[in-house]
Amino acid sequence: MSRADHQDIRIGTLASLQGSPDYLRQILPHGFESFELTLWQYVPDGLDLSEVAKQVKDVIGDEAEISSLGIYGNPLQDEKCAAHWEQVIQAAPLFGATCVCGFAGALEDRPVDESMPKFKEVFGRLAKVAQDNGQKIAFENCDMGGYWERPKWNIAHAPRAWEMMFNEVPGDTLGLEWEPCHQMVSFIDPIAQLRKWVGKIHHIHGKDATVEWDRIESEGTRSGHSMVRHRTPGFGDTNWSDVISILREAGWRGAIDIEGWHDHVYSGDLEMTGQVYGLNYLKSCRGGDFVPNPVTA
Repeated sequence: MSRADHQDIRIGTLASLQGSPDYLRQILPHGFESFELTLWQYVPDGLDLSEVAKQVKDVIGDEAEISSLGIYGNPLQDEKCAAHWEQVIQAAPLFGATCVCGFAGALEDRPVDESMPKFKEVFGRLAKVAQDNGQKIAFENCDMGGYWERPKWNIAHAPRAWEMMFNEVPGDTLGLEWEPCHQMVSFIDPIAQLRKWVGKIHHIHGKDATVEWDRIESEGTRSGHSMVRHRTPGFGDTNWSDVISILREAGWRGAIDIEGWHDHVYSGDLEMTGQVYGLNYLKSCRGGDFVPNPVTA
C-alpha cells in the first residue's frame, strides 16, 4: 500500500456482516475508507457469504476496502464456532480482506495457561487454513469479564497470554487485533505496549477509553463500579497521533476500524455523530489531507 493519499493506514468502521450491503451504502458517503464486517459466534443459517461479498463489492467499489472479517465466539469450547472460523477464513478472499479477527476462545473453568494445548490444536489448524487462503488471524484482546484464573470467551487479554499463544503457534500468521481501550481497562499504558508489540499487530480497532482516576482515588477498584469508560477515538484519553506515529515508524500498513456502540455519551441517536467525529479525528491524527511533495528536476 502506498503512502499516497494515506492508503498505508486507512480509517474505517465496523459493520455487521449480515445486512452489510444496505448499511454500508448509507454510511459510505461519510468518508469511511475501510470496514471490518463482523459476525457473532456463527455464520447465520442461509447466509451465502459469496453472494454477500458480491453485493458488498458492488456497494463500495473503489471508494473503500474490506480490511477484515470478524467472528466473535469461543472456538476452544464450541466446535461449531471453530468450524465457522474456518468457513469465514475461506470466504475472506471473496471480500478482498486480508485478515480474520476474533476471540481466541477459552476453557472457562480453568486458568489461562491450561487452555494452551487446546489453543494449539484449534489455531494450529486454523493458521494453516489462513495461510492457504492468504489471510492473517488477529485476536481481539477484550477480557469479556474474565480474568486469568477463570477466563471468559477469550484468553488473549494479557501480554503474558500472548507470549504463550505465539509460542504455541509460532510464525507470522497469528497476531493481534489491538486497541488502546482494552489495555486501559487493565491499567496498562497502551503507548508503551504498542511500541513493544507493533510487529504482531494485524488489525486495529479504533476504540479508546477514559480512566476515571478521581473515582479510583476515592473508591478504589473494589466498589463494583466501572472505573474505565469505553470511548470513541477523540473522546478518550489516548493521543492517537502518537499511536499512528508509532505505527508509521514501524512501517505498519493496515486499517484502523472504529468499534462503535460502546461510547456511553455518543450512543443512541448520537451513535453515527460520534463515529463520524472519530473518523475525522483519526484522519487528522494521520496528518490531515495528504499533500504530495513538489516534483523537483
